[in-house]
Amino acid sequence: MNEMIPKPQTLITAGGERLIVLSEAEYDKLVEIAEDAADIASTTEFRRKLAGGEEDLLPAAFIDRMLAGENLVRLWREHRAMTSSALAEKADVAQSYLSEIETGKKDGGIRTMKKLADALRVTLDDLV
Repeated sequence: MNEMIPKPQTLITAGGERLIVLSEAEYDKLVEIAEDAADIASTTEFRRKLAGGEEDLLPAAFIDRMLAGENLVRLWREHRAMTSSALAEKADVAQSYLSEIETGKKDGGIRTMKKLADALRVTLDDLV
């Protein structure tokens, strides 16, 4: 048996049900192994998505600005190294309207925000 997996005791109830008895330390070790496996699977999935362009690594400055309440459309546009005119054109949105969204003068309708999200290669949730 693998030395990392504890050796259980087996009990059989009067009804014939098999029960496994582990010490608390053995149980904790199994939980740790399961958590490690879940972490590895999660990391592997993230790396796959990152390589496929489905995920982004965001610099600390981006997160700091986001937490400070800066406009998310502007943050993503700058992160993608796009000018406002390039984003407006790609999203088929008037540049003046985009400017009003980025400065907080207008919220932007759901359709507009979806077009901006698509142009920025993010989800709608990333912008609202």
